[in-house]
Amino acid sequence: MSLSAQLWAANADIVAEVLDNPFVRGIGDGSLDRAAFAGYVAQDAFFLESFARAYALALVRSPDTDSLLTFADLLAGVREELRLHDSYAARWHIDMAAVQPASATLAYTEFLLATAATGELGVICAAMTPCMRLYAHIGSMLDADKAGPYAEWVQTYADPEFEAVAALLERLLDQHGEDVPAVREAYRRAMRLELQFFTAAYSA
Repeated sequence: MSLSAQLWAANADIVAEVLDNPFVRGIGDGSLDRAAFAGYVAQDAFFLESFARAYALALVRSPDTDSLLTFADLLAGVREELRLHDSYAARWHIDMAAVQPASATLAYTEFLLATAATGELGVICAAMTPCMRLYAHIGSMLDADKAGPYAEWVQTYADPEFEAVAALLERLLDQHGEDVPAVREAYRRAMRLELQFFTAAYSA
């Protein structure tokens, strides 16, 4: 079993908590309060900008051309996600310029950027992979036909192209990571921060 598969399996307990989170369930059945979703979109856009910066730092530290170009492709993928958020903002009347990051958002972005600035490349990949893998998994577990106003969100993360991007980052994790405590801890901390991010979005 690959390292990325081992780490995903080792965090099945948090995955189950995420799928049972009221925010995720509310998206899945279309019942989530629109204001909660609007707040989430704004926070997620802030998060994605930091995610892009973390990719850029990983790109700079890539030891080979293939990894460098792969991180460049992943960075370009964040741009597409941000465009989707801009589309939501226009339709849902969200003032993205007025976003103030919540404590759960800051905890996640500060962890990512600190790891990307100081960690080994394998640890950086371990810190970044949970976001991509978890969203792809959520997309595959929800039914867009039941998501009502959130159908587009579900379709985005259920798309095979998004799954392919998640797999690309896992490939980098398998290439550069080792089964050591620092890698396992970074992966699990990112998973917990994802859960806290959804919980904060529901509670805001």
